[in-house]
Amino acid sequence: MPAVYAMPLNDDTVSPGMLGFVVFLLLLAATVFLIRSMGKQMKKIQAPREADLRQQEWERAEAAKAAKAGTAAKGSDDDA
Repeated sequence: MPAVYAMPLNDDTVSPGMLGFVVFLLLLAATVFLIRSMGKQMKKIQAPREADLRQQEWERAEAAKAAKAGTAAKGSDDDA
C-alpha cells in the first residue's frame, strides 16, 4: 500500500485543490454570461400592455354587437 493511502484524512490533507478552484471559476463565469444573455433576451420581448388588451377586448365586443345587430336587421327584412 503506498504511503499516500496510509495518511489519515483531515482538513489539512483533503482539499479541492487548484482544479476545483478553476472549475468553480468556470462555472461562475458561465453563470454570469447566461444571466446577461437572458437579460438581453427578456428586453427583446414585446408583451402587450394591459390597456391594449382591454382595448382589443372592447373592440371584439363591439364587433360582435354590430354583427348581431346586422343579422337581426337582415332577418326582419326577410320577413317583410
